[in-house]
Amino acid sequence: MNIWEMLAVFAAGISAGTINTIVGSGTLITFPVLLATGLPPVTATVSNALGLIPGSISGAIGYREELTGQRRRVLRLSVAALIGGFTGAVLLLALPSTAFETIVPILVALALVLVILQPRISKAVQRRRDRDGTPAHTDGGPLLFVGLMLASVYGGYFTAAQGIIYLSLMGMLLDDTMQRLNAVKNVLAAIVNSIAALFFLFVADFDWTAVVLIAVGSAIGGQIGAKIGRRLSPTVLRVLIVAVGTVAIVQLLLR
Repeated sequence: MNIWEMLAVFAAGISAGTINTIVGSGTLITFPVLLATGLPPVTATVSNALGLIPGSISGAIGYREELTGQRRRVLRLSVAALIGGFTGAVLLLALPSTAFETIVPILVALALVLVILQPRISKAVQRRRDRDGTPAHTDGGPLLFVGLMLASVYGGYFTAAQGIIYLSLMGMLLDDTMQRLNAVKNVLAAIVNSIAALFFLFVADFDWTAVVLIAVGSAIGGQIGAKIGRRLSPTVLRVLIVAVGTVAIVQLLLR
């Protein structure tokens, strides 16, 4: 890379770390920049996954207050993230690069619909629980576990917009605030990136210049994103999720 390409990758890392912490889809910023520097798609994907780990950890630390009291939930859902992330990483090297191109925009679009309808769905579910006298699952039950595991398979494969899918699933199946769910999302994203990158270390080629630039940039962005994201109201956060998700769909369709 020349100096301008390095600056572009570093700036993309900051932007990705920021947007990942707030909502997700930071890969849609870093991945095209890495391709523009001449990296092959698989090398760009694995370098991006490793580079974004510090950003995910930084964002989770920034949301540590919102993680209070969620230890059991995080531990249970982390198992789903580990299984799914590892599976996705294996599929990246086993399947053709076009394998997910058709289904991903559909998944993101469905996730956005769930994000928009989440307040109504939550109220309807709560009314049903009150009527039937059934307690709510504090961890989302088997449905959330399986849903997040499948979302993590995609996350280990490519990661773009996985945060939006996480938030839509948790928002629908957990009775909690968007900010607390966002904190869990950041932890799960860090786990998926880490397990995928650990697998790639043994079987794939990295561009270590790109990894270092994205790692430093995303760590800075994670703190910026936490400061901004924690101040957003649930409505503003939901609008931002939909806006970013719409851009993600357009970019995925145009790839």
